[in-house]
Amino acid sequence: MHNKLKNSKILITGGAGFIGSNLIEYFLKNNNEVICLDNLSTGHKKNISEFISNPNFQFVEGDIRDMAACKKAVQGCEYVFHQAALGSVPRSIKDPVTTNAVNIDGFLNMLTVSRDEQVKRFIYAASSSTYGDSEELPKVEEFIGRPLSPYAITKVVNEYFAKVYSELYGMETIGLRYFNVFGKRQDPNGAYAAVIPLWVKKLIHHEPPVINGDGSFSRDFTYIDNVIMANELAALIPGEVVLSKVSEYYAQKSEEFKKHLPSRSLKPKVVFEVFNVAYGGNTTLNELYDALRSNLERFDDKLGKIDAIHGPERMGDIPHSLASVDKAKYVLGYNPPFDAKRGFEIACEWYYNNLK
Repeated sequence: MHNKLKNSKILITGGAGFIGSNLIEYFLKNNNEVICLDNLSTGHKKNISEFISNPNFQFVEGDIRDMAACKKAVQGCEYVFHQAALGSVPRSIKDPVTTNAVNIDGFLNMLTVSRDEQVKRFIYAASSSTYGDSEELPKVEEFIGRPLSPYAITKVVNEYFAKVYSELYGMETIGLRYFNVFGKRQDPNGAYAAVIPLWVKKLIHHEPPVINGDGSFSRDFTYIDNVIMANELAALIPGEVVLSKVSEYYAQKSEEFKKHLPSRSLKPKVVFEVFNVAYGGNTTLNELYDALRSNLERFDDKLGKIDAIHGPERMGDIPHSLASVDKAKYVLGYNPPFDAKRGFEIACEWYYNNLK
């Protein structure tokens, strides 16, 4: 068992969203004071309704593009978990300007107010989309490719800003590159709904889901509880331990690996690391569909007869995504307890009970 973050004042941006609301629920259980900053553009009040009566919870309705709202929310906070962003590759292709404004301008606002408030650590949601057109599998933190969408570009820029703020201002920043996170409260509605709740909703209503392409594309689907664990570990590990562990991690690598490392100091003076957050296994879209259908069939035997429809491939999609979590395991002590199979079982039961 790892240590728990307790009795601290925490800001979670995007807290009315899927990942943010799960983080709020978890941290409130450990007697933390939790501030939620959200403009409700993609998040929902229903996701935080059960927390409103908790004296340790405060909801600040505001936009991360508004510096004043950011300053108000971060006051007195020791940790910032920055989850707010406009997700979705297709959305960013349709409207790159807004995606840029939220994901880069908003990120920079939050970095700046967190610096000014001298928070202990700034933990932010990075993305597997950063790996772009890199064909290397599994994905290793140090080697990324060319971004394939405006959304991916914003996530790359976030990492550069975090690194520069660490080097220039001494901020401790840790980015967590999420790989296809799923679980309770993930929104099945809207044009940019994530694949798992979208397909589950279709199946529950006896409608055939659409698989983009031939279904051979694969993802490292990551259950939400693994993500919560990674965030807590990233907050609690002392900076000096991160620095020494990272040095040890690189020292064990081959000379060939080191030779191809991007330009960076192997002995940084302040924490500005990035870690993959996943389970470390991959599932094709066809396998995902079969798993969801078989799990939901436990509750409705008619679902076993519904076949998916195959549509065109989606622009900007990475063909395959499989994470190496070796760095997170070695440095953070990350040991994800839920593989995709177990996560699908738990999630499908929640979805069925809540999406009918």
